This record gives sequence, structure tokens and C-alpha cells, in this order.
Amino acid sequence: MRDYSRRGMLGLGVGAAAALSVAGCSPSGSSESGKVAAKPGQQKPRSKPIGDGSTAHTGKQPHQPSAPEKLAPGQKPPQFVVFSWDGAGEVGNGLFPRFRKLARDHNASMTFFLSGLYLLPESKKRLYHPPNNPVGASDIPYLTDDHIKLTLKNLRAAWLEGHEIGTHFNGHFCGTGSGSVAHWTPAQWDSEIQQAMDFVTKWRTNTGFTDLDPLPFDYSKELVGARTPCLLGQENLLPTARKRSWRYDASSPGGLQVWPTKKQGIWDFPLQSIPFGNLPAGVLSMDYNMLYNQSQNSTKGPPANYPRWRKQAADAYIAGFQRAYETNRAPLFVGNHFEQWNGGIYMDAVEEAIKHIADEKHKDVRLVSFRQLCDWLDAQDPKVLTDLRQLGVGQKFTGRG
Repeated sequence: MRDYSRRGMLGLGVGAAAALSVAGCSPSGSSESGKVAAKPGQQKPRSKPIGDGSTAHTGKQPHQPSAPEKLAPGQKPPQFVVFSWDGAGEVGNGLFPRFRKLARDHNASMTFFLSGLYLLPESKKRLYHPPNNPVGASDIPYLTDDHIKLTLKNLRAAWLEGHEIGTHFNGHFCGTGSGSVAHWTPAQWDSEIQQAMDFVTKWRTNTGFTDLDPLPFDYSKELVGARTPCLLGQENLLPTARKRSWRYDASSPGGLQVWPTKKQGIWDFPLQSIPFGNLPAGVLSMDYNMLYNQSQNSTKGPPANYPRWRKQAADAYIAGFQRAYETNRAPLFVGNHFEQWNGGIYMDAVEEAIKHIADEKHKDVRLVSFRQLCDWLDAQDPKVLTDLRQLGVGQKFTGRG
């Protein structure tokens, strides 16, 4: 496997894991803590089919926060935390439903960056024309029919529970050659995005499945942000994202725990450097980057090290949260994959971190999606945000609480 961690960047999807190891509010308002509450997405909303019926209009998304409040000058902001998932495929290991349940239990919304290819059967791979790569090529595996069905069921339920469905694009091409996303032009990014949207909005035609309900959203409106493969190619993606009226991008190759800014008119939400062991610069807030620092390119390091590595990973997430919560209140961004690397320790570490962050002793913490964070940021007085951006990493907020 290629080493991106040395360059401070990696954004593999669940298919990359497969390639490596096998494949508060009610619907009407916010809770006192400001966290988002959600219930299982099992209800069948009234729907109006779109296109071939792969997706449908079902009305306003359930379980969203009430209208964002506007901070007064000098008022302490909430502590936002965004947990996001690259790939967002369910391959029978139960990780997608595991974290949906965890989100329900702890009043959290999350962002799922779906790889569009995960809804395209391998038998139809020639429908995919990746820029600068052979027709049907992909650096992540196509899913089996059963796993496509599981992915569709979880995506549908996730949206009904209040989560966001973004995109991780399609074939996950990294590396240094011309086929890498690092070298794609804005027009090629546009083609990749349109194909990802087509695979989501035409899964019924492409799979022939007739026993599944449609995805309950209009993807042309739902899709407002992304994370690129391996955190590469953002500069040329942004003009296309802006043309498509996207609101944010989460593809920056590393950032600090400070308040976000915009790039080319798009909110820039980078993975952030958080404390990690004795590393002076810390580690990017993503499971793979922790793995790389613990077992390098191996997803199956010595089992004897798993307990220590698991604690180190959980401590890193928690330390990143505590540093922001107790000082500048900058939003914390965490990226993950549905993977079982090193015995699943990173999944356990994320779960421990979520439980710690959601503890009732932490007041005014909001576990939100990237889109929900955009809503809040866009509602603020620009001068208030400018003042918050003056706070460095670990610099304590001194305004009124």
C-alpha cells in the first residue's frame, strides 16, 4: 500500500480497508445541550419518486436542529464535534449500524461520505469512466450485490435518523501518476461528481433490485460537500464545488484546531493535528494516520500491542476534544473508515471518544454533521467569527460564558 501518512494525508474509503485486510433535538427543536437527537430510521415517509425511483422526495429531513442561534459579541461558542466516515459502505461487518446506534444513543449526527461506486454492481463497471484511467478501473473493490443492498438500507436509515450523505467520489485513485486525483482538472472532477451522483440516483436501474425502498432524498440537493481520496486534489476540486453550489469541502491535507475559514467561497474543514503520544506535531485526526504511526503499512500488527494502541488512539481523540473544549472552542473534525484494522481497535477508540464527548458533564457540546455546522457558521456575524479565528491552538477563550 502507498504511504500517504508521511505527507500528512490519507482518506481511504471502506473499500480501501477491504483492499488492505479484506475488504440535541427532537424533530422540532434542539435539546438543552444543543446536541441532535435521532430515532431509528424505520418509518416510511410519504415519497414522490425521482427518476427511476432510486431516490425520492420525502420532505424535510427529520431530526434536524432548530434554527441556529446567533452568538452575541464575546459570547462563548458551543463546542462542535463532527465525526465523518469515508466510503460509508456496509460489507457485512456491522460497523455502519453499530455507529448509527451509537449516534442515536448519544444524540449525535454524523456525515457519511459515500463512495458512489459502492452502489454500482461490478457487472456494470463499464458504466464508470474514471478520468485518466481505464474504463471500469477502480483502486477500491466493487461490492457484492448483498453488500450493495446492506449499504442502501443503512444509507436510507441514516438519512432518516438525521445524518448527512456526502460523497467520497468513486474509484479512489491516489498515487503520483496522471490517473491520480491529485492531477485531475476541474472538468474531470465535474465528470467524477456527476458519475457519483448517477450511481446513487440510478442504482435501481443498474442493479435491477426491486425489493428495496428508495433513498429518501433528492441527491442533487442533499450533496453539499465531500472528502477527496487521500486528501488529494482540493485545489482543482474547489472551482467545480463552487459551480455546483457546494457549501464545504473536508479534503485539506491537515490543519490545526482553530476556527475554520473559507477557500474559494467554500468552507474548509480539514482533518486536524491532535495530541498523540510523544509526537511533537501530533497526528491527523483520522484512524489510518494513527494506524500508520503504530504499525506502519500493516493492518495486522502484533496483537500484543492492541490494548496499548487502542488506548493511545482513544486518548488522542479525547485529548483533541478536551484541548478545544477547554480553550478556543474550535470545532473538532474526526475522519474514520468502517474498518477492522489491528483487531478493530480504532473502532473501539472512536466509540470510547464519542461516549466521553457526549458525557453530560460536558455542557453545550454539539455532535453534528458538516452540513449542520455550515448552517451554524453561516448564521453568525462575520465579525464574531473573525474574532474567534484570532484564537490559536490551545488559546483560551476569554469572553463571557
